[in-house]
Amino acid sequence: MEHKKIKALMIVEQCNPTFPSVPFVAYNLFKEIDRIVDVTLVTHERNRDAFETKTDHKKVIYISQGDFNTKYYNFVEGFATKGRINWPLYHTLTYPIYGEFDNKVYQQFKQSILRGDYDIVHALTPMMPRYPHKVVKACTKTPFLLGPVNGGLPFPSGFQETAKQESANLNFLRALGRSLIPGYVETYKKADKILVGSAYTLQMLKDMFAIPNDKTELFYENGISKDFLSRAKNASDGSKVKLLFVGRLVPYKCADVVIEAISHLDKEIQDKISLSIVGDGSERANLEKQVQELNLGDIVNFVGWINQQQTLEYYSQSDIFCFPSIREFGGAVVLEAMACGLPCIVANNGGIAEYVTEETGFKIDPISREYLVQEVMDKIKLLVKDEPLRKTMSIKAVERVQEFEWERKAKRIVAIYQELIEAKRSFS
Repeated sequence: MEHKKIKALMIVEQCNPTFPSVPFVAYNLFKEIDRIVDVTLVTHERNRDAFETKTDHKKVIYISQGDFNTKYYNFVEGFATKGRINWPLYHTLTYPIYGEFDNKVYQQFKQSILRGDYDIVHALTPMMPRYPHKVVKACTKTPFLLGPVNGGLPFPSGFQETAKQESANLNFLRALGRSLIPGYVETYKKADKILVGSAYTLQMLKDMFAIPNDKTELFYENGISKDFLSRAKNASDGSKVKLLFVGRLVPYKCADVVIEAISHLDKEIQDKISLSIVGDGSERANLEKQVQELNLGDIVNFVGWINQQQTLEYYSQSDIFCFPSIREFGGAVVLEAMACGLPCIVANNGGIAEYVTEETGFKIDPISREYLVQEVMDKIKLLVKDEPLRKTMSIKAVERVQEFEWERKAKRIVAIYQELIEAKRSFS
């Protein structure tokens, strides 16, 4: 079958070229898939303005939100995001908004799916593995692809204080939701294939639903753009080895671990390095106080939030990426750093540790905060002292990240479309 003949219905509630995180990841996947096959995109009304100003895609159907849910969302936004965002509570309370979207999609597309108007139905978001897709009921003759989904990762046992700060005590709401939400189990049981964004989540779903191996595939949701891949790393001026952290300044991202690790370095090493922290968040004031108390003001620079293009400049001018986040699913910043030739120091827990290999950086088991600090310090020291190792890891990082280019990922998904379509036809 020629790729252009595939008619795909893509259900992507969160899909937006101007929003960060999941909506932007979903948009990049959709955009590249749309170059290859005939896509009808179904998304939320909130994405309309961005699509109509940023893209020329015509087959977009927007699902509107009722007045009650609009008011309800504003209430939840104010209630669950005061100060530090309480994510478990936020995701639980906002489920009715997704539920309305899901039900409207089913009502609007049930008959066209049953008629066979589409060769495949692909539900791409939400990416957290806690949401049902009612359209699976209509996919009796049309293959249904789910994902990539990713999530469910617990905090390491040695970081319970950080878990409390992130309201992890409310994570029981996940399991409660899975048992109470109609259609959740059916979605995973009836899906023809499930793409999963991390090894942990893959095993979790297999255990929960007894899913056979041939119905799942490890498929990292994050990718890298040609802008990053074509960006040559700027030559160092030789004055300092430049360390970089990019991410939200919240407890589990562990920027404080990098700062403390630097404070334990010998003065000889400290004099050779600088650290730029790009990002903002609830922990910024605490981190600035930490830097002041440790007398690291001449080494550590807080950049704040900057746009993607400016962040790219920091990547290309740096030498080492330090990102010991202890509970990271996607971690696109690690791919961006690798694309710019930076050896990466990460925590070995979640998706980011699956990007980094022994040739491209270091993965540290998050046994405890003290252990993580010590190991980050040791790895920084090693990379600062061993310039040939830095250069070798830089080359290997760029080679490794080619696998994550959006176009390449889209081609794999289209190949999966073909496999599922052929399998369904053979079965019929």
